[in-house]
Amino acid sequence: MRQRSDYPTFSDQEMARRHQAIYGLMQQEQLDALLVYGTGRYASDVYWLTDWPCSREAYVLFQAGKDPVVLMQLFNHFPMARVMSIVKDVRWAGANTGNSVLELIRERALEAKKIGLVGSIPYQHYNRMREKFPDAGFTDLGGKMRMMRTVRSPEEIERIRFASKLTDQSIQALAEGLKAGMREDEIPYLIEPVYLKRGGYAGIHFVSSMPMRAPDFPVPSQFHSNRRLQKGDCLITEISGAYAGYSGQIHRTFSIGEGPTPEWQRMHDAAVAGFETLANVIKDGATTTEAEEAAEIIHQRGYSIYDDLIHGVNQYPPIFQTKTTRRHDMKEMTFRENMVIVIQPNLITQDEKMGLQFGETLVVTKQGCESLNAYPRQWITCQA
Repeated sequence: MRQRSDYPTFSDQEMARRHQAIYGLMQQEQLDALLVYGTGRYASDVYWLTDWPCSREAYVLFQAGKDPVVLMQLFNHFPMARVMSIVKDVRWAGANTGNSVLELIRERALEAKKIGLVGSIPYQHYNRMREKFPDAGFTDLGGKMRMMRTVRSPEEIERIRFASKLTDQSIQALAEGLKAGMREDEIPYLIEPVYLKRGGYAGIHFVSSMPMRAPDFPVPSQFHSNRRLQKGDCLITEISGAYAGYSGQIHRTFSIGEGPTPEWQRMHDAAVAGFETLANVIKDGATTTEAEEAAEIIHQRGYSIYDDLIHGVNQYPPIFQTKTTRRHDMKEMTFRENMVIVIQPNLITQDEKMGLQFGETLVVTKQGCESLNAYPRQWITCQA
Protein backbone atom coordinates (compact mmCIF):
# COMPACT_ATOMS: atom_id res chain seq x y z
CA MET A 1 0.00 0.00 0.00
CA ARG A 2 1.15 3.55 -0.76
CA GLN A 3 2.07 5.37 2.47
CA ARG A 4 3.55 8.62 3.81
CA SER A 5 6.99 7.09 4.31
CA ASP A 6 7.30 6.59 0.54
CA TYR A 7 7.72 10.38 0.22
CA PRO A 8 9.91 13.08 1.79
CA THR A 9 8.31 13.71 5.18
CA PHE A 10 9.06 15.40 8.44
CA SER A 11 8.92 13.45 11.68
CA ASP A 12 5.72 13.20 13.72
CA GLN A 13 7.51 15.16 16.44
CA GLU A 14 8.33 18.00 14.02
CA MET A 15 4.75 18.18 12.78
CA ALA A 16 3.44 18.15 16.35
CA ARG A 17 5.82 21.05 17.15
CA ARG A 18 4.35 23.06 14.28
CA HIS A 19 0.78 22.41 15.38
CA GLN A 20 1.60 23.39 18.94
CA ALA A 21 3.09 26.62 17.62
CA ILE A 22 -0.19 27.32 15.81
CA TYR A 23 -2.26 26.68 18.93
CA GLY A 24 0.13 28.92 20.87
CA LEU A 25 -0.37 31.70 18.31
CA MET A 26 -4.15 31.29 18.54
CA GLN A 27 -4.02 31.52 22.32
CA GLN A 28 -1.77 34.57 22.19
CA GLU A 29 -4.18 36.33 19.84
CA GLN A 30 -7.27 35.08 21.75
CA LEU A 31 -8.72 33.31 18.71
CA ASP A 32 -11.19 30.46 18.55
CA ALA A 33 -9.90 29.18 15.21
CA LEU A 34 -7.30 29.74 12.51
CA LEU A 35 -8.12 29.34 8.82
CA VAL A 36 -5.08 28.96 6.57
CA TYR A 37 -5.32 29.26 2.77
CA GLY A 38 -2.75 28.22 0.21
CA THR A 39 -2.41 27.45 -3.45
CA GLY A 40 0.38 26.19 -5.64
CA ARG A 41 2.71 23.26 -5.28
CA TYR A 42 5.13 23.53 -2.32
CA ALA A 43 4.62 27.24 -1.84
CA SER A 44 2.04 27.64 0.89
CA ASP A 45 1.66 27.35 4.65
CA VAL A 46 -0.69 24.45 3.95
CA TYR A 47 2.36 22.30 3.19
CA TRP A 48 4.07 23.38 6.41
CA LEU A 49 1.03 22.36 8.44
CA THR A 50 0.10 19.11 6.69
CA ASP A 51 3.28 17.71 5.06
CA TRP A 52 1.24 17.47 1.85
CA PRO A 53 2.59 19.80 -0.87
CA CYS A 54 -0.82 21.24 -1.71
CA SER A 55 -1.05 21.73 -5.54
CA ARG A 56 -4.28 23.64 -6.07
CA GLU A 57 -6.19 25.71 -3.55
CA ALA A 58 -6.68 24.33 -0.07
CA TYR A 59 -7.69 25.43 3.42
CA VAL A 60 -6.63 24.08 6.79
CA LEU A 61 -8.78 24.85 9.83
CA PHE A 62 -7.34 24.71 13.34
CA GLN A 63 -9.65 24.93 16.33
CA ALA A 64 -8.83 24.52 20.00
CA GLY A 65 -10.02 21.18 21.36
CA LYS A 66 -10.78 19.70 17.93
CA ASP A 67 -8.80 17.95 15.24
CA PRO A 68 -7.74 20.09 12.27
CA VAL A 69 -9.44 19.75 8.88
CA VAL A 70 -8.08 20.05 5.33
CA LEU A 71 -10.38 21.20 2.51
CA MET A 72 -8.63 20.68 -0.82
CA GLN A 73 -8.82 20.73 -4.61
CA LEU A 74 -8.76 19.03 -7.11
CA PHE A 75 -10.81 15.85 -6.81
CA ASN A 76 -8.17 13.74 -8.58
CA HIS A 77 -5.59 15.11 -6.10
CA PHE A 78 -7.70 13.89 -3.17
CA PRO A 79 -6.22 10.35 -2.99
CA MET A 80 -2.67 11.71 -2.82
CA ALA A 81 -3.61 14.23 -0.12
CA ARG A 82 -5.03 11.45 2.03
CA VAL A 83 -1.76 9.53 1.75
CA MET A 84 0.65 12.39 2.44
CA SER A 85 -1.19 14.65 4.89
CA ILE A 86 -0.44 14.18 8.57
CA VAL A 87 -3.83 15.83 9.20
CA LYS A 88 -6.16 12.86 8.92
CA ASP A 89 -9.44 14.69 8.27
CA VAL A 90 -8.91 15.50 4.58
CA ARG A 91 -11.96 16.48 2.55
CA TRP A 92 -12.55 17.34 -1.08
CA ALA A 93 -13.77 20.94 -1.16
CA GLY A 94 -16.58 20.12 -3.55
CA ALA A 95 -17.66 21.87 -6.70
CA ASN A 96 -17.30 25.26 -4.98
CA THR A 97 -14.51 25.73 -2.41
CA GLY A 98 -16.08 28.93 -1.06
CA ASN A 99 -19.33 27.13 -0.24
CA SER A 100 -17.45 24.31 1.45
CA VAL A 101 -15.58 26.75 3.70
CA LEU A 102 -18.89 28.29 4.80
CA GLU A 103 -20.26 24.83 5.57
CA LEU A 104 -17.18 23.95 7.61
CA ILE A 105 -17.49 27.14 9.68
CA ARG A 106 -21.14 26.25 10.43
CA GLU A 107 -20.25 22.63 11.21
CA ARG A 108 -17.72 23.79 13.79
CA ALA A 109 -20.10 26.38 15.29
CA LEU A 110 -17.76 29.27 14.50
CA GLU A 111 -20.36 31.64 13.04
CA ALA A 112 -19.90 34.17 15.84
CA LYS A 113 -16.34 33.36 16.91
CA LYS A 114 -12.93 34.97 16.45
CA ILE A 115 -11.18 33.48 13.43
CA GLY A 116 -7.62 34.22 12.34
CA LEU A 117 -6.89 34.24 8.61
CA VAL A 118 -3.62 33.34 6.90
CA GLY A 119 -2.84 33.42 3.18
CA SER A 120 -4.15 35.15 0.07
CA ILE A 121 -7.77 34.18 0.55
CA PRO A 122 -9.79 34.94 -2.61
CA TYR A 123 -11.80 38.11 -2.45
CA GLN A 124 -15.00 36.21 -3.26
CA HIS A 125 -14.46 33.73 -0.40
CA TYR A 126 -13.70 36.46 2.13
CA ASN A 127 -16.70 38.55 1.08
CA ARG A 128 -19.05 35.60 1.48
CA MET A 129 -17.66 34.80 4.93
CA ARG A 130 -18.26 38.40 6.00
CA GLU A 131 -21.79 38.39 4.53
CA LYS A 132 -22.84 35.03 5.97
CA PHE A 133 -21.23 35.47 9.38
CA PRO A 134 -21.54 39.17 10.33
CA ASP A 135 -21.02 38.36 14.03
CA ALA A 136 -17.68 36.61 13.44
CA GLY A 137 -14.44 38.47 14.02
CA PHE A 138 -11.83 37.96 11.28
CA THR A 139 -8.17 38.86 11.94
CA ASP A 140 -5.26 38.76 9.52
CA LEU A 141 -2.49 36.66 11.05
CA GLY A 142 -0.40 36.11 7.92
CA GLY A 143 2.44 38.40 8.97
CA LYS A 144 2.70 36.97 12.48
CA MET A 145 2.75 33.41 11.16
CA ARG A 146 5.51 34.29 8.67
CA MET A 147 7.57 35.82 11.47
CA MET A 148 7.00 32.73 13.59
CA ARG A 149 8.41 30.61 10.78
CA THR A 150 11.61 32.61 10.29
CA VAL A 151 13.45 30.54 12.93
CA ARG A 152 13.91 27.10 11.38
CA SER A 153 13.86 23.75 13.14
CA PRO A 154 16.82 21.34 12.88
CA GLU A 155 14.81 19.19 10.45
CA GLU A 156 14.07 22.18 8.25
CA ILE A 157 17.73 23.20 8.24
CA GLU A 158 18.78 19.72 7.17
CA ARG A 159 16.35 19.87 4.25
CA ILE A 160 17.69 23.30 3.23
CA ARG A 161 21.22 21.90 3.56
CA PHE A 162 20.35 19.15 1.07
CA ALA A 163 18.75 21.65 -1.32
CA SER A 164 21.92 23.75 -1.04
CA LYS A 165 24.01 20.70 -1.93
CA LEU A 166 21.92 20.25 -5.07
CA THR A 167 22.43 23.93 -5.85
CA ASP A 168 26.20 23.53 -5.54
CA GLN A 169 26.06 20.58 -7.91
CA SER A 170 24.17 22.63 -10.48
CA ILE A 171 26.89 25.30 -10.37
CA GLN A 172 29.45 22.57 -11.01
CA ALA A 173 27.37 21.35 -13.95
CA LEU A 174 27.44 24.88 -15.38
CA ALA A 175 31.19 25.15 -14.89
CA GLU A 176 31.67 21.92 -16.85
CA GLY A 177 29.03 22.47 -19.52
CA LEU A 178 29.04 26.15 -20.51
CA LYS A 179 30.71 26.80 -23.85
CA ALA A 180 30.71 29.20 -26.77
CA GLY A 181 27.89 28.58 -29.23
CA MET A 182 25.38 27.47 -26.60
CA ARG A 183 22.13 29.43 -26.48
CA GLU A 184 21.24 31.12 -23.23
CA ASP A 185 17.90 29.30 -23.17
CA GLU A 186 19.74 25.94 -23.28
CA ILE A 187 21.38 26.59 -19.92
CA PRO A 188 18.49 25.13 -17.82
CA TYR A 189 19.18 21.81 -19.58
CA LEU A 190 22.53 21.74 -17.76
CA ILE A 191 21.03 22.67 -14.41
CA GLU A 192 17.79 20.77 -13.97
CA PRO A 193 18.99 17.15 -14.49
CA VAL A 194 21.12 17.54 -11.36
CA TYR A 195 17.98 18.14 -9.31
CA LEU A 196 15.74 15.62 -11.04
CA LYS A 197 18.20 12.78 -10.50
CA ARG A 198 18.05 13.35 -6.72
CA GLY A 199 14.29 13.86 -6.47
CA GLY A 200 14.53 17.65 -6.41
CA TYR A 201 13.41 20.37 -8.78
CA ALA A 202 14.41 23.81 -9.98
CA GLY A 203 13.50 26.75 -7.79
CA ILE A 204 14.84 29.46 -10.06
CA HIS A 205 17.62 29.75 -12.62
CA PHE A 206 17.97 33.41 -13.53
CA VAL A 207 20.88 34.17 -15.87
CA SER A 208 22.09 36.98 -18.13
CA SER A 209 24.91 36.66 -20.65
CA MET A 210 26.77 39.57 -22.25
CA PRO A 211 30.18 40.50 -23.65
CA MET A 212 32.45 41.49 -20.76
CA ARG A 213 33.70 44.44 -22.81
CA ALA A 214 30.22 45.63 -23.77
CA PRO A 215 27.95 44.93 -20.78
CA ASP A 216 24.29 45.81 -21.17
CA PHE A 217 22.27 44.34 -18.26
CA PRO A 218 22.71 44.70 -14.46
CA VAL A 219 20.88 41.66 -13.02
CA PRO A 220 20.38 37.95 -13.69
CA SER A 221 17.32 37.80 -15.97
CA GLN A 222 14.16 35.92 -15.05
CA PHE A 223 13.67 34.90 -18.70
CA HIS A 224 16.25 33.32 -20.98
CA SER A 225 17.08 34.82 -24.37
CA ASN A 226 18.09 32.92 -27.50
CA ARG A 227 21.43 34.74 -27.56
CA ARG A 228 24.43 32.46 -28.23
CA LEU A 229 27.37 32.56 -25.83
CA GLN A 230 30.67 33.78 -27.26
CA LYS A 231 34.28 33.79 -26.14
CA GLY A 232 34.79 36.83 -23.92
CA ASP A 233 31.23 36.65 -22.51
CA CYS A 234 30.32 36.58 -18.87
CA LEU A 235 27.25 34.93 -17.38
CA ILE A 236 25.76 36.33 -14.18
CA THR A 237 23.48 33.98 -12.25
CA GLU A 238 20.96 33.52 -9.43
CA ILE A 239 20.22 29.82 -8.99
CA SER A 240 18.12 27.84 -6.52
CA GLY A 241 17.91 24.10 -6.33
CA ALA A 242 14.96 22.83 -4.33
CA TYR A 243 13.87 19.72 -2.51
CA ALA A 244 10.43 19.03 -1.02
CA GLY A 245 9.43 22.61 -0.41
CA TYR A 246 12.77 24.12 0.58
CA SER A 247 15.40 25.74 -1.62
CA GLY A 248 19.01 26.72 -1.45
CA GLN A 249 20.36 29.66 -3.40
CA ILE A 250 23.75 30.56 -4.82
CA HIS A 251 25.12 33.35 -7.04
CA ARG A 252 28.30 32.95 -9.06
CA THR A 253 29.68 34.60 -12.20
CA PHE A 254 31.13 32.68 -15.17
CA SER A 255 33.18 33.75 -18.16
CA ILE A 256 33.85 31.96 -21.45
CA GLY A 257 37.38 31.38 -22.73
CA GLU A 258 39.15 33.96 -20.56
CA GLY A 259 39.14 35.30 -17.04
CA PRO A 260 37.49 38.52 -15.88
CA THR A 261 38.57 41.87 -17.29
CA PRO A 262 39.96 44.34 -14.72
CA GLU A 263 36.57 46.11 -14.47
CA TRP A 264 34.72 42.86 -13.79
CA GLN A 265 37.39 41.69 -11.34
CA ARG A 266 37.06 44.91 -9.33
CA MET A 267 33.29 44.52 -9.18
CA HIS A 268 33.55 40.85 -8.21
CA ASP A 269 36.07 41.64 -5.47
CA ALA A 270 33.74 44.33 -4.09
CA ALA A 271 30.78 41.92 -4.12
CA VAL A 272 32.77 39.26 -2.25
CA ALA A 273 33.94 41.89 0.26
CA GLY A 274 30.33 42.99 0.82
CA PHE A 275 29.19 39.41 1.27
CA GLU A 276 31.96 38.52 3.73
CA THR A 277 31.47 41.73 5.71
CA LEU A 278 27.80 40.91 6.20
CA ALA A 279 28.49 37.26 7.03
CA ASN A 280 30.83 38.46 9.79
CA VAL A 281 28.39 41.05 11.20
CA ILE A 282 25.24 38.90 11.24
CA LYS A 283 24.77 36.59 14.22
CA ASP A 284 22.19 35.91 16.91
CA GLY A 285 21.26 39.30 18.42
CA ALA A 286 22.52 41.47 15.55
CA THR A 287 19.99 43.78 13.90
CA THR A 288 19.04 44.55 10.33
CA THR A 289 20.10 48.15 10.98
CA GLU A 290 23.63 46.96 11.78
CA ALA A 291 23.63 44.87 8.59
CA GLU A 292 22.48 47.86 6.52
CA GLU A 293 25.27 49.98 7.98
CA ALA A 294 27.89 47.32 7.25
CA ALA A 295 26.68 47.02 3.65
CA GLU A 296 27.62 50.64 2.95
CA ILE A 297 31.02 49.23 2.00
CA ILE A 298 29.41 48.52 -1.39
CA HIS A 299 28.69 52.21 -1.97
CA GLN A 300 32.10 53.19 -0.67
CA ARG A 301 33.56 51.06 -3.49
CA GLY A 302 31.58 53.13 -6.02
CA TYR A 303 28.74 50.69 -6.73
CA SER A 304 25.04 50.44 -5.95
CA ILE A 305 22.68 47.45 -5.72
CA TYR A 306 19.50 46.48 -7.52
CA ASP A 307 18.22 43.30 -5.90
CA ASP A 308 17.51 42.82 -2.19
CA LEU A 309 20.72 42.63 -0.18
CA ILE A 310 19.43 39.88 2.12
CA HIS A 311 16.31 37.77 2.29
CA GLY A 312 15.24 34.77 4.33
CA VAL A 313 15.24 31.41 2.60
CA ASN A 314 12.15 30.89 0.41
CA GLN A 315 11.63 34.68 0.50
CA TYR A 316 10.85 34.91 4.22
CA PRO A 317 11.79 37.95 6.34
CA PRO A 318 14.10 39.68 6.82
CA ILE A 319 14.10 41.26 3.37
CA PHE A 320 16.01 44.51 2.97
CA GLN A 321 18.52 46.52 0.97
CA THR A 322 21.37 48.83 1.97
CA LYS A 323 20.66 52.04 3.89
CA THR A 324 21.33 54.05 0.72
CA THR A 325 19.04 51.97 -1.52
CA ARG A 326 16.23 51.20 0.96
CA ARG A 327 12.98 50.47 -0.88
CA HIS A 328 10.88 48.52 1.63
CA ASP A 329 9.13 49.91 4.67
CA MET A 330 10.47 47.21 6.98
CA LYS A 331 10.79 47.62 10.72
CA GLU A 332 14.09 46.75 12.32
CA MET A 333 14.46 43.03 12.95
CA THR A 334 16.84 41.12 15.18
CA PHE A 335 18.55 38.07 13.74
CA ARG A 336 17.98 34.91 15.75
CA GLU A 337 19.81 31.61 15.92
CA ASN A 338 18.61 29.17 13.22
CA MET A 339 17.22 31.80 10.90
CA VAL A 340 18.30 30.78 7.38
CA ILE A 341 19.14 33.68 5.08
CA VAL A 342 20.57 34.44 1.65
CA ILE A 343 23.23 37.16 1.54
CA GLN A 344 23.32 38.23 -2.11
CA PRO A 345 24.94 41.59 -2.98
CA ASN A 346 23.92 42.44 -6.57
CA LEU A 347 26.43 45.15 -7.42
CA ILE A 348 25.72 47.45 -10.35
CA THR A 349 27.41 50.43 -11.95
CA GLN A 350 25.69 53.80 -11.69
CA ASP A 351 24.63 53.64 -15.36
CA GLU A 352 23.03 50.20 -14.72
CA LYS A 353 24.76 48.62 -17.73
CA MET A 354 27.01 46.32 -15.73
CA GLY A 355 26.25 44.17 -12.72
CA LEU A 356 26.84 40.83 -11.06
CA GLN A 357 25.50 38.99 -8.06
CA PHE A 358 27.50 37.07 -5.47
CA GLY A 359 26.08 35.14 -2.55
CA GLU A 360 24.83 31.95 -0.98
CA THR A 361 22.64 30.44 1.76
CA LEU A 362 23.63 30.64 5.42
CA VAL A 363 22.23 29.71 8.82
CA VAL A 364 22.54 32.25 11.62
CA THR A 365 24.37 31.00 14.70
CA LYS A 366 25.37 32.55 18.03
CA GLN A 367 28.88 33.17 16.69
CA GLY A 368 28.09 34.26 13.13
CA CYS A 369 26.87 32.66 9.91
CA GLU A 370 27.46 29.08 8.78
CA SER A 371 27.31 28.61 5.01
CA LEU A 372 25.15 25.78 3.69
CA ASN A 373 26.96 25.98 0.34
CA ALA A 374 30.38 24.43 -0.27
CA TYR A 375 31.12 25.73 -3.77
CA PRO A 376 34.27 27.94 -3.81
CA ARG A 377 33.74 31.68 -3.52
CA GLN A 378 35.36 32.54 -6.82
CA TRP A 379 34.83 33.72 -10.38
CA ILE A 380 34.48 30.68 -12.67
CA THR A 381 36.28 30.61 -16.02
CA CYS A 382 34.96 28.06 -18.55
CA GLN A 383 36.68 26.78 -21.67
CA ALA A 384 35.57 28.37 -24.93
